[in-house]
Amino acid sequence: MSGPHFLHLVDEPHRERRDAARNREALLRAAQQLVDVCGVDGVTMDAVATAAGVGKGTVFRRFESREGLMAALLNHSETEWQAAVMSGPPPLGPGAGPWERLMAFGRSRLDTTLLHADLIREAGRAGTRSYAAYSFAAMHVRLLLSELGVTGDLPLLATALMAPLEAPVLDQQVRIEGLDVDRVYAGWIDLARRVVRSPS
Repeated sequence: MSGPHFLHLVDEPHRERRDAARNREALLRAAQQLVDVCGVDGVTMDAVATAAGVGKGTVFRRFESREGLMAALLNHSETEWQAAVMSGPPPLGPGAGPWERLMAFGRSRLDTTLLHADLIREAGRAGTRSYAAYSFAAMHVRLLLSELGVTGDLPLLATALMAPLEAPVLDQQVRIEGLDVDRVYAGWIDLARRVVRSPS
């Protein structure tokens, strides 16, 4: 067996993984475009397959079900949001003070959750934010609280700040009770001030 041929064989799994990743990204882009144009209700496995130019079986192999596809879209959004927190512009990203970053976190999390509320509902059980996603957000809030000099049980205080920004709570307040989003955010700021005891 010649050297170049051997290298080709070794490299084949890597090429297949790259191809699979590109195909997954193409399917997610197609699904997101359908969400943007038609809303979540307009996203079917058939529609995604047509938009991406592949067979429906390919979509099912990648995501197993429509719920799995919705969950993958949520995960994709979560990854982008985490990147903004870690390396995006301030105040959500690094470069602002901890209070400003905490306020930006609250507004961004609230807006992102509301933006994807329909997607979260359609994803069903799979739509619950993953443990890794929750852990990232919780660690970020705990770090900001620590930088602000907050004492006490930081994991529980971080949970108290994150809970009002989750889909079931916001769905109840905004969609069912009809509360204004700015009012909800103002209430969250009041809660954060009580936790931080900030005069800001």
